[in-house]
Amino acid sequence: MATKHFLLAIFVLLLSFAPLNVSAVSPQCGEEIRQCHNKAEALKMKIIAIAAILVMSMIGVCLPFFSHMVPALQPDKNLFVVVKAFASGVILATGYMHVLPDSFEDLTSECLPERPWRKFPFTTFVAMLSAIVCMMVDSISMSRCKKSFLRATGNGDVRNNDKIESAESADIGHGHEMKIEEGINTKEEQLVKHRIVAKVLETGIVVHSVVIGLSLGSSENPCTIRPLIAAICFHQLFEGMGLGGCILQAEFGSKMKLIMMFFFSCTTPFGIALGIALSNVYEDNSPKSLIVEGLLNACSAGLLNYMALVDLLAAEFMGPKLQSNIKLQVWSYIAVLLGAGGMSVMAIWA
Repeated sequence: MATKHFLLAIFVLLLSFAPLNVSAVSPQCGEEIRQCHNKAEALKMKIIAIAAILVMSMIGVCLPFFSHMVPALQPDKNLFVVVKAFASGVILATGYMHVLPDSFEDLTSECLPERPWRKFPFTTFVAMLSAIVCMMVDSISMSRCKKSFLRATGNGDVRNNDKIESAESADIGHGHEMKIEEGINTKEEQLVKHRIVAKVLETGIVVHSVVIGLSLGSSENPCTIRPLIAAICFHQLFEGMGLGGCILQAEFGSKMKLIMMFFFSCTTPFGIALGIALSNVYEDNSPKSLIVEGLLNACSAGLLNYMALVDLLAAEFMGPKLQSNIKLQVWSYIAVLLGAGGMSVMAIWA
């Protein structure tokens, strides 16, 4: 429910910004770049892109669910921790190296009036607000779930609440708890945390996926589409692995797992199909398109960066497993750098 309210807040924000002074635009913005322009060839490549990206997305998000076939990839094994660190690095780089620069490019475009768009850093402002809202959703959801769990287990009396408060006073930053008493069933609490992380992370990924799909689908430039297909395929594969690992740890029911896997796999192909359908009326460089895309990307960037740093990387590296094993910690840092580095290199093409 909190995730739905978060999405509603994003769209209200977009609607409030979209009407801002979009009439005074540069006369060059309506001019279409004709170099390498081929509508028929572009359509063929977009259809190939839909199929290829759909398959790679499904492979990426489904891979973690086959980890039971490989004993070394079980969630409690060291190799799983290293793979998850790699995927977290991919998600971190997606926010910083792909989504945030796209938002800067959109909201500082010459097609938008200088005031207010180039006089105020809307990208970082909206990303900051998005991260704060994400933290609020994270914190409030955990509090509500904790209270519900206490009521369900009959531990809601004053004596037990006092035990919980004394235990929580020993917390160490970012909500990564080191309890000195057994006031709470930590397994259930950790499960709730994993579920919140999986849902909020999917929200950020889905928003970004629709935007990049829409941009690709509306393009009629085969020279741009060709390298984008390969880059987005690899992007979806590794990002899917990160999301799939979070869904696996959340231990959702089969129905919820299928729904989350379906939405991740289909949002980019859906965005491409929507871009094809709207290609006659949708213009990448129109002021309203730039504003909506830029604000959406800024929201997504703030959300992805917060989730990657706080709920994925910090939670793992500050946890007891890595804190008690320096060698595993070093390998995990190397995996994070490889994942983030690989996605950063892909920013050359997409």
